[in-house]
Amino acid sequence: MSEPLPAALRRERMLELIGEHGFMRVGDLSEAFHVSDVTVRTDLDHLDRLQSIRRVHGGAVLRGTGMREPSFEESLESSAEEKRRIAQHAAAAVESGSSLILDVGTTTTAIARALVERTDLDDLTVITNGLTIALELEQAIPRFQVVVTGGSLRPLQHSLVEPLASTLLDRMHADLAYIGCTAVHPTGGITNVNLPEADLKRVMVGAATRAVVVADGSKLGRTHLGRIAAIDEVDGLITGSTADDAVLAELRSAGLDVTVAA
Repeated sequence: MSEPLPAALRRERMLELIGEHGFMRVGDLSEAFHVSDVTVRTDLDHLDRLQSIRRVHGGAVLRGTGMREPSFEESLESSAEEKRRIAQHAAAAVESGSSLILDVGTTTTAIARALVERTDLDDLTVITNGLTIALELEQAIPRFQVVVTGGSLRPLQHSLVEPLASTLLDRMHADLAYIGCTAVHPTGGITNVNLPEADLKRVMVGAATRAVVVADGSKLGRTHLGRIAAIDEVDGLITGSTADDAVLAELRSAGLDVTVAA
C-alpha cells in the first residue's frame, strides 16, 4: 500500500475527484486515498469551510454557480416531508395488476417506498431507469416485477440514460408514468436541467397511457434547458404544500390538472 499523501495535497486531489464526478462518497474517497472515513470527513469539512464543496448525506458535491444540477443525495435532503406526502398520494392511485413507469428522482424514489408499503398491492410491473428506485422496489419482489431500462450510468443521479435506455421503452407500454423534473411552467412546460435525462423523460411520457408529473413546490414557475413536454402533453401534476398559489392558478388556467398533496 502506498504512503498516504500530505493533507494539503490529498484535499486538492479530493476536490479534483469531486469536480470530475459531481458527487463522491466518503467510502470511495477513503479507498482512493488509503485513509480512514474519519480522515475523509475531516478533509471534507475543511473543504466545505473553504466553500469549495458542499457536504451532503454520505459524501460531498462540488459547489457551483448558476444552473447546477444537484446530486441525488443533495436533493434527498430538500423538502423531504413534502416529497413523502406527494409520494403517498401518487402511490394511492396505483392499482394491482397494472404497469407503471417510475422515472428517476428523489420524489419518485419516495413513491417507490410508498408502493412497497402498500401490502394490498400485487401483480404490479414497474419499469424504471433509476438504480436507487430498483433497489427500493427489490424487497417487494415477487409481488412486484421490476424492470430496469439499461443504458449508460449517470453517477450524479444514479440513473440510466442513452444509449439503450429508450430501446426497452420503445417496446413497452405502461398504464401510468410518474415523471420527475426540475421545473414546471405554465408556458415553458415541463423541463429538466439535464439534457440526457430530459430526452428519456420525453420517451417515458409517450410510452404511457397517462403521464403525471410529480414535483415539490420549489420547482413550479421555473424553466430549464431540457424540454420534456408541454403542459397539454401530460395528464396531471402532483405537487406539495409549498407551491405558490399564483403559480398554481396559472397552471390550472393553462389546462393542467393540479393536485396539492397536503
